[in-house]
Amino acid sequence: MRKIGLPLYALESKDPVKDFDIVAFSLGYEMAYTSVINMLDLAGIPLHREDREGLKNLVIAGGTCTYNSEPLCDFVDLFSIGEGEDALCELAELYGKAKAGGWSKREFLRKAADIDGIYVPEFYDISYNEDGTVRAITPIDGVRPVVTKRIVQDFEHSYFPEKTIIPSTEIVHDRVVLELFRGCIRGCRFCQAGYVYRPVRRRSSDVLAEHAINALKDSGYEEMTLSSLSTSDYKELNVLCDKLLDYCEPRKISLSLPSLRADNFSFELMERVQRVRKSGLTFAPEAGSQRLRDAINKNVREEDLFNTCRIAFEGGWNAVKLYFMLGLPTETDEDVKAIADLANQVVYIWKKHAKNKSRGVRITVSTSFFVPKFLTPIQWEAQNAMSEYKRKVQLLADTMKNRAVTYNWHDPETSYIEAVLARGDRRIGKVLEEVVKNGSGLQAWSEYFSFDLWMESFKACGIDPDFYAARERSKDEVLPWDMISAGVRKDYLWRERETAYRGEITPDCRKQCTGCGANLIYKGGRCDE
Repeated sequence: MRKIGLPLYALESKDPVKDFDIVAFSLGYEMAYTSVINMLDLAGIPLHREDREGLKNLVIAGGTCTYNSEPLCDFVDLFSIGEGEDALCELAELYGKAKAGGWSKREFLRKAADIDGIYVPEFYDISYNEDGTVRAITPIDGVRPVVTKRIVQDFEHSYFPEKTIIPSTEIVHDRVVLELFRGCIRGCRFCQAGYVYRPVRRRSSDVLAEHAINALKDSGYEEMTLSSLSTSDYKELNVLCDKLLDYCEPRKISLSLPSLRADNFSFELMERVQRVRKSGLTFAPEAGSQRLRDAINKNVREEDLFNTCRIAFEGGWNAVKLYFMLGLPTETDEDVKAIADLANQVVYIWKKHAKNKSRGVRITVSTSFFVPKFLTPIQWEAQNAMSEYKRKVQLLADTMKNRAVTYNWHDPETSYIEAVLARGDRRIGKVLEEVVKNGSGLQAWSEYFSFDLWMESFKACGIDPDFYAARERSKDEVLPWDMISAGVRKDYLWRERETAYRGEITPDCRKQCTGCGANLIYKGGRCDE
């Protein structure tokens, strides 16, 4: 496109992106930051927000990553923090008013900063200590010191896209996605989504069934996935599946249930929903030993996993995928080797209980390099060195002797860069720009990712990536994202960190409210049980 002078255009209308009033990005993965800069450049839009005058080509962003917006502050005019259904409507209305009234860009941005959930980086001054840490975050021009996320207050009656956009190109999730509820009751200490999507709000099975059937009729899709952070925690799951199957089964439409937990797995449910198309089972114990699972508050016991596998094998399943993380806080070599022990026991359970042994068993163990994320109890932790992660991978590979077990692991280089970007500050922006200028903007794609390019860019910009990835933070350090709140109090997250080091578990939200603070932004006054 650059070689022939073709600017980036809208896929449906073919209009140049530069002709649009607002250019918006949804950011769910830090490695996509370079794509934002690359797309602006391809569109012919000035990269830096300070170089874009007037209201034309306003660049905004939302999504989970924007709870730490700082790495993209040089390029994005404003960020929508939290759920955008209501905030974006208010923002669009204000933009129309500003355009009709001939407002300046600064005047519009200042009024936008008063909308709940809108963060405008221009109105926050950042100063640094000599050691590179943030000294202070100072709001200017009278804006609020902390921007708290927006949430949909009435989730039951909130908008659902029944008229699904049908892509003209191949995509990964090419199916109807039915969102059951938002938030999670579990409180796993490593899980960013579990904290930033609080409080829990759900739709009733009647409303969901209506949305699902209308979306299937309109789209013609032959597959639907039931989506949430923990699908098996939805109270009306059996009732909902029965309603959906009455429509789906005669039409050969398959249902998939991701995000299942080993401690509340229902074989009867899985058997019903997989009548059309049977798939393998996937569980995420996350850690091999019970001690480490307690430390991260996973709240899944070995007997839960083993009982679930026994039920599945007795029901005819022969394939199970198990996901783990290496590099979790407090992890020891014994915890690493416990992953192999757990996999071996799953194989033993298959040998003892399998209904059909002629097909053999496929146990797949996958490990990823743990990335400490902001707004979790782990946000203060140092990431393992890449050499330490590789050592643990080799230790596990050497321990994994069973031929029925296949071991896959994620490369550490991408996760290292992800850790830098996740907890980066505004100084990271020049590194992102350097990467795009000297290489490729598609760093989220493995075939284009270049670790050497990243390291060269850090060096050229005088940035030490270990400062962001491999450094433990103190309790009193000002964090780059402290001007943004997901509703969960910072002191609560620190208390959970201390609880993790004591190896103690925190009960899930249905059993006991632990006072995280998220319910205070919910007009219902308490989380949905």
